[in-house]
Amino acid sequence: MLIFKIFRSDEWAALRAEGQSAGAPIDVADGYVHFSTAAQAAETAAKHFAGEKNLFLLACEGDPMGDDLKWEVSRGGAEFPHLYRELRLSDVTWAQPLPLVDGKHEFPAGVLS
Repeated sequence: MLIFKIFRSDEWAALRAEGQSAGAPIDVADGYVHFSTAAQAAETAAKHFAGEKNLFLLACEGDPMGDDLKWEVSRGGAEFPHLYRELRLSDVTWAQPLPLVDGKHEFPAGVLS
């Protein structure tokens, strides 16, 4: 199952350069890397990245993360995937820009279906 991480351009550049990342500042503060499912990603973008430009959507396969990936209740009582180790570049299946169009993030075709 694909899970999704939204990174700012500098965070994505750091992951590519270093090969691993503890995540965004909120991830470091919480002690795990926050992910969203396809059904949760647009709300995550609207809630935590409203109006931000230069974002990237990273897709990762959750199953290979094994026991390091935990599903925990969060926003609205829904379970979200949380990674309890650094995110590795090798975890990323693909990454694409997440442009801001008319104040709303435009997700790649077919991702949220």
